[in-house]
Amino acid sequence: MTTFGRDVYDDVIVGGGHNGLVAAAYLARAGRSVLVLERLGNTGGAAISSRPFVGVEARLSRYSYLVSLLPDKIVRDLELSFSVRRRTVSSYTPTERDGRPGGLLVGGGEERTRESFARLTGSDREYESWRAFYAATGQVARKVFPTLTEPLPTRAELRARIDDEAAWRMLFEEPLGQAVERHFDDDLVRGVVLTDGLIGTFADAHDPSLAQNRCFLYHVIGGGTGDWDVPVGGMGALTDALAAAATKAGAEIATGHEVLRIDTDGAGPAEVVFRTATGEGRVVGRTVLVNASPQALAELLGEPPAQDPATAPEGAQLKVNMLLRRLPRLRDTTVDPREAFGGTFHIAEGYSQLARAYAEAAAGELPSVPPSEIYCHSLADPTILGPELVEQGYQTLTLFGLHTPARLFGHDNQQAREVLLTATLAQLDEHLAEPLTDCLAFDADGRPCIEAKTPLDLERELRLPGGHIFHRDLSWPYADQDGGRWGVETAHRNVLLCGAGAVRGGGVSGVPGHNAAMAVLGH
Repeated sequence: MTTFGRDVYDDVIVGGGHNGLVAAAYLARAGRSVLVLERLGNTGGAAISSRPFVGVEARLSRYSYLVSLLPDKIVRDLELSFSVRRRTVSSYTPTERDGRPGGLLVGGGEERTRESFARLTGSDREYESWRAFYAATGQVARKVFPTLTEPLPTRAELRARIDDEAAWRMLFEEPLGQAVERHFDDDLVRGVVLTDGLIGTFADAHDPSLAQNRCFLYHVIGGGTGDWDVPVGGMGALTDALAAAATKAGAEIATGHEVLRIDTDGAGPAEVVFRTATGEGRVVGRTVLVNASPQALAELLGEPPAQDPATAPEGAQLKVNMLLRRLPRLRDTTVDPREAFGGTFHIAEGYSQLARAYAEAAAGELPSVPPSEIYCHSLADPTILGPELVEQGYQTLTLFGLHTPARLFGHDNQQAREVLLTATLAQLDEHLAEPLTDCLAFDADGRPCIEAKTPLDLERELRLPGGHIFHRDLSWPYADQDGGRWGVETAHRNVLLCGAGAVRGGGVSGVPGHNAAMAVLGH
């Protein structure tokens, strides 16, 4: 049985994902005794790098893959040896009009973006609307992002801070689809805008719940700019840096320790019961921070789930990792594939296509024209590949599919995964001058270097409830009537939630970990 450095710790952290490691580093640097218990054999959770293809020196960000919401404050405070790299192209969206291949390129300079809009739409109107729309979201980003690592503002306080009635209305009060349709006329442009409201969120543009608005908000406020950057060395580089910072500060990290139960009366220290390969054990924490979903927290405490089963978390994405011998040629010869795949490459994400895919999935069918988006990590950061692969021109591709809720895979996950992957790659092939399969690399056993993960796969591998990458639907970044000071508090004074399901959680941000640590330290 495991022997720890002590029997009672100031803080026991359940789960060694990136948020748990952020909390551990802050608390240990404050002089507190900290123990992190992680079920898997490695830390990082979904923010890891691994080599998924046998005998191939390619270290991919297997689950989470881009960084926007991680505040520079956390990197500075914890003195992390970690950096990101800006993508020169924001996005490329291929299309075919009047029988001719073309597309919309956003990035590479203002004039180039303007020209791309004009070629697609025939005038400057959409581009000027684009500039005005994102100028408004940029103003909101600069006001909202700094609040993520501050005590929770009330809705009224955040509203006063934004001080822009039109921007507040379009982001916080009316369905996102209304703003998109009011600002833009072109179906493709509308779709490109809407996609940021659908990453990991199954919703229609006009969903009255405004789930799409909350998702969109978090995608456009990151860093105060909305930029999505490439983690140098892969996402595992962040996890490694956080684990190093935590252990350097004195935190203990125990992998292979699955927490089974938390016993607490809410007043005195809590007892944490765990299981290892050799049996069960117990450890006491004056405070317990849970870097897991709210659903998992309820189970650990022996309490009923907080949500109605009908509204239980449900992921809605297909994640595909690929290694190519070379990037494929495009039908649109006006764009270099290195630019097209260096940003976000949108596939079947026109506004009407997204609406159709949502309607089909809501009716229980896999989308007939599945929307997705791709980017190439290795173009911005070739360090994730071995030197020989770089020399030979190999590249990675990461694909994220939309509108594929977990319910569609319940009958036969493997078959549905194969059908969806085939249909998704077929949509990409429509815009390529050669089949993607002709470009795939092969592993040491002769198998193509491609893997796909459905929501059910993510639930099984990472214990994400329903495969939901945010643990549950994203929250507004302000306090509701029951919210605590930091958005991490629970009904038990000495138990805090520091995972993605906390208020202001979701994505690779470290924000819930930071905020839980601040709550413990009394800030």
